[in-house]
Amino acid sequence: MQGIWTTERIREAEGRLFAVTPEGELMRRASFGLAVRLAEFLAEHTGTVSGRRVVLLVGSGDNGGDALWAGAFLRRRGVAVTAVLLGSRAHEAGLAALRRAGGRVVSAEDGPQWIARADVVVDGIVGISASGSLRPEAARLVSLVEAPIVAVDLPSGVDPDTGAVDGPAVRATLTVTFGARKPVHVLAPTWCGEVVLVDIGLELGEPSLNQLDVVDVATAWPVPGPEDDKYSQGVVGVAAGSATYPGAAVLTAGSAVRATAGMVRYAGHAADVVRSQWPEVIATGTVADAGRVQAWAVGPGIGTGSEGRDVVRYVLGRGLPVCADADATTIIAKSPEVLDARDPDTPLVLTPHAGEYARLMGRAPGADRVKAARDAARRYNAVVLLKGYVTVIAAPDGRVAVNKPHGAWLATPGSGDVLSGLIGALLAAGVDPWLAAAAAAHVHSLAGAIAAQNAPTSSSALVHAIPEAIRAVRSLTS
Repeated sequence: MQGIWTTERIREAEGRLFAVTPEGELMRRASFGLAVRLAEFLAEHTGTVSGRRVVLLVGSGDNGGDALWAGAFLRRRGVAVTAVLLGSRAHEAGLAALRRAGGRVVSAEDGPQWIARADVVVDGIVGISASGSLRPEAARLVSLVEAPIVAVDLPSGVDPDTGAVDGPAVRATLTVTFGARKPVHVLAPTWCGEVVLVDIGLELGEPSLNQLDVVDVATAWPVPGPEDDKYSQGVVGVAAGSATYPGAAVLTAGSAVRATAGMVRYAGHAADVVRSQWPEVIATGTVADAGRVQAWAVGPGIGTGSEGRDVVRYVLGRGLPVCADADATTIIAKSPEVLDARDPDTPLVLTPHAGEYARLMGRAPGADRVKAARDAARRYNAVVLLKGYVTVIAAPDGRVAVNKPHGAWLATPGSGDVLSGLIGALLAAGVDPWLAAAAAAHVHSLAGAIAAQNAPTSSSALVHAIPEAIRAVRSLTS
């Protein structure tokens, strides 16, 4: 797993390192790493380094100092560097270094003419100590930029711990960060662009958040061995769909089939439709007649009336892991007494989008989606997968995983039903619920990108892309 640390933890680690490191050494490490990546970026985007034009947008803090020192290093590579100072103060040593190297320093009033000529603009406006959107002068200059922007540590104007944007902010093509990845880098990927980490020697301890890598997903995903059969691979029950919404049943059951579940048992009003689409599924009319399963995926398209409540109550009372999605989350929110059927130790995964979260918690998730997911996980003693462009998965014990998407292809009707089937299949195979939800989110987003290669993504195409997504994950670790 790739670790992510909050700014508070990073400041503490920086304080320990500052205490034993000569003055200015950490900034030189960071700025040299920044300069190296800037030179690579120039070569990649323009074909050369020497003779190119770089403009630094320089604030008064250490990020501005990093930008100035990096500019001094770039001058030695023959780059024309202009620093545009925002405000009356700038990092003195960095400013002196740039001037010694032959760099140009101009005021914000003169900035536009240099920005117009830039091959690359460096955002050194504010750092992790800042909050809120860009101030008017900085926002004006950023609005004039047409060249790619490389952000120092994080894009200015984007909250470092939540990724929230509430006004003018920098949208970077590349972010070069130091010491550790921050929450902003995974919670606001469209603002950060590509993120490159420069190691400056921080000792950080356990991460605040995690992002699963392909090794984690490949290791978690069940693959049948020579001794396995359809029962040992996991039998998942699917309670989804209705006469009104048979497609939800087809998508959820099909997703579980394609996710390598050993067996899928469907229970509901869409049994005939499910059989016609997935003949390997054992389909019955009610959850009571479904037979023995090892986990349930319940909720998509079942309705929120009394029959739906009875289905959710029955499933929660079986003592088996449950993924509750869509209508099941609404039922739990409106009729919390259905949770009385659940043994507190029975694993439960809730998968709300923002509207369902508001029903479950009585408030919207807000800007801090990590805190929102953690709050719901503690309240319901469940793993909570908070849907969105970036998916946040929180466990009751405080663990949080963040899944960055492979594009916005999953914003299509029925996509959540597909995710439910994936999670249900992993729960039936005995995968830890938090890991099951995070691994399913990873494969789900990868399948969306694969399905979109040939045509605009539909949820049916998403289901059929699941095996290729699983193969792609496993091929990277073989």
